[in-house]
Amino acid sequence: MDKKKILIVEDEQKIARFLELELKYEGYDVEIAMDGREGFEKGKDPDIDLIILDLMLPGLSGIEVCRRLRQTSDVPIIMLTAKDDISDKVMGLDIGADDYMTKPFAVEELLARIRVLLKRKYNRGNDKDILEIGKLKLCKDNFRVEYDGESIELTKKEFELLEYLMRNKNIVLSREKILDNVWGYDYYGDTNIIDVYIRYLRSKIDQKYNVNLIETVRGVGYIIRD
Repeated sequence: MDKKKILIVEDEQKIARFLELELKYEGYDVEIAMDGREGFEKGKDPDIDLIILDLMLPGLSGIEVCRRLRQTSDVPIIMLTAKDDISDKVMGLDIGADDYMTKPFAVEELLARIRVLLKRKYNRGNDKDILEIGKLKLCKDNFRVEYDGESIELTKKEFELLEYLMRNKNIVLSREKILDNVWGYDYYGDTNIIDVYIRYLRSKIDQKYNVNLIETVRGVGYIIRD
């Protein structure tokens, strides 16, 4: 099996070197960029399988690097930051990051999240490309969602959450299960981020079209009914 290539975009040299050594020990090829502009240029390389991206960078911020890369690439991105605030997490995920870790972190947890994202990336071809519930239609191949033929603009994480709900229609999904499958790891804490994203989806679908597709099951989680 070919080695997977990981790009580290981190301006703190000690952290970048530590991550490089750990990832190489795990069998990954590693590239390093020390500022945002270099990270953006290297991140456009189609041979990059995953990016570890610091939020606070000279040149271009991690947010801006992620935003620009998402215009042309769906490479998995894990954002790193010293900040520990739900708004930072939502902002990072909204502009296309796949995961989010707060410094300091355990390298074992980072490695586990990397494995999950890489597995998800290379298993995508096994999923059904078009999902439909009533007048709601999700097309995975072109990242499009429609209701009664009208296009609905969603962020990457909103799209992934809706896709998971639709693939599991008529099944009550707990917040923990949603986090494990949409965010891609066992998420301890901040389960209210699910409620935030459910509100986003409801405002764009249920409230806009006066339907009740996404239901709350009190004390359990959420369900989308056929």
